[in-house]
Amino acid sequence: MKNNNLFIYGFGNPGRQDDGLGPAIIEKLNNDGITGITTDSNYQLNIEDALPVSQSKVVIFVDASVNADEPFTFSKIEPSADITFTTHSMSPESVLALCTEIYGHVADAYVLAIRGYEWEFIEGLTSKAIDNFNEAYGFLLKKIKEML
Repeated sequence: MKNNNLFIYGFGNPGRQDDGLGPAIIEKLNNDGITGITTDSNYQLNIEDALPVSQSKVVIFVDASVNADEPFTFSKIEPSADITFTTHSMSPESVLALCTEIYGHVADAYVLAIRGYEWEFIEGLTSKAIDNFNEAYGFLLKKIKEML
């Protein structure tokens, strides 16, 4: 993957109800055959994600949130001053900071945080999260058209 205009990365655990909102967005984009974008998803962000992010002009991170306004929030982010991560995950801001430190490039970056409600070890989104998913997906399709 080199010099992609738009990279959309969904993260979360589909086995924990609404935590699967990010990967669900990526699955729908892929199933709908949306062209002109590059997609990826995983349970969490990792150090290795800095490479594909650094090769993109714009990146949109998609994640479930217990704190986002309903149905979702969309906000621009910047690299964090401190590169922070645990052995389990990194924040999008930390991935951007690594892009700057390692590759000397940082993409314009945004977070699409979709409001979720339940986080039990059960597969499948809750009905309220599905409503938020549908609104966020429509919004994302408009953003994709604007950014391409």
